[in-house]
Amino acid sequence: MKQISQATVARQADRILSAPWGDWALERFPRRPRELLRAWDAADEFVLQHLQALPPVMSRVLIANDSFGALSVALSALQPLNWSDSWLAHQGMRANLVANGINEVQVRTLPSTGSPDFSPGLVIIKVPKTLALLEDQLTRLQPLLAADSRVLVAGMAKGMSTAVWQLLARIIGPTQTEPARKKAQLIKVTVDSNLPATLNPYPTHWLYEGTGLRIVNHANVFSSQRLDIGTRFMLQHLQIDSRHKDIVDLGCGNGILGVTAGARFTEARVHFVDESYMAIESARQNFAQLNSLLPRAHFHLADGLSDFPSATVDLILCNPPFHENHAVGDSVALSMFQGAARALRAQGELWVVGNRHLGYHVKLKRWFSRVELVASNSKFVLFKASKNR
Repeated sequence: MKQISQATVARQADRILSAPWGDWALERFPRRPRELLRAWDAADEFVLQHLQALPPVMSRVLIANDSFGALSVALSALQPLNWSDSWLAHQGMRANLVANGINEVQVRTLPSTGSPDFSPGLVIIKVPKTLALLEDQLTRLQPLLAADSRVLVAGMAKGMSTAVWQLLARIIGPTQTEPARKKAQLIKVTVDSNLPATLNPYPTHWLYEGTGLRIVNHANVFSSQRLDIGTRFMLQHLQIDSRHKDIVDLGCGNGILGVTAGARFTEARVHFVDESYMAIESARQNFAQLNSLLPRAHFHLADGLSDFPSATVDLILCNPPFHENHAVGDSVALSMFQGAARALRAQGELWVVGNRHLGYHVKLKRWFSRVELVASNSKFVLFKASKNR
């Protein structure tokens, strides 16, 4: 009989979330070989343990920022609404529902660009990496909450600054913090119906100098007030010509790279790719300012370039993230590089900007035979990768 190693047993155990209502097999999404991280954290466990001690919650449950569906799967019998800015999080939740034999219709999904259409009796919010997203969500929730609505806010201590408590107290009401467990924190918020209505400051708008465009930035999109310095550095050195018929802004954010490329070459098709609902909506609104050029723009909510056939694009522009939610790492960037190598035509090019310390030039050589340093300064490096193997 085949022996199972202790490491394999440990990995399998790390995929089982045990909660008061049962055990669920959960995986991160997209699935990657030799995944070392769990699909939930101690804050998820804290919430579920806390709910066990409360009177039963029968209906009207809203769960925000549930990374891989741990809370939504565990509470699926309550038919919650899963509210998220992450298309990947929604896909991961659906995969975990199916894997646990739960009908997908048990959990509804709502993109972050929309607002709930009911008054929730229970709200569970996982604190997102971007506090602007939390502020946007709280502002949308404020008019929907009743005096007896239960509001629970949870996260790992390292990702919860005093600003979280300040936002909750200003928009929703007084807070009470439970004693920490396993470096996780749980905040109970009492709804104060007498608080004044809060004006939502998002999306923000700023002038893209030299273009006349007024850039739209929804709450969870990077660089909400000005052109970020990494993108600015790339644009200073970027070379685009008429050979580039299909251009991809990969991990597009507000779409500045794709908008700039589209403005320079009006015959090119421009593809905006991101897993953030708010990023795609920001890019769509920003490209729409080029008026008649909108029909040649394509917007993809996707896991990188996974939906693109091989050898179908000429130029890929990328300022990749070096984190996934609160976890720091290069797995997202590496997946982008691998996908780019597959999607590029024979003479295609991938342009990548990143912080110097990330060592992208070494990693790009896994998939590209030619990696050129285009420009560098004390903070950033810009590479052009071509001749994919």
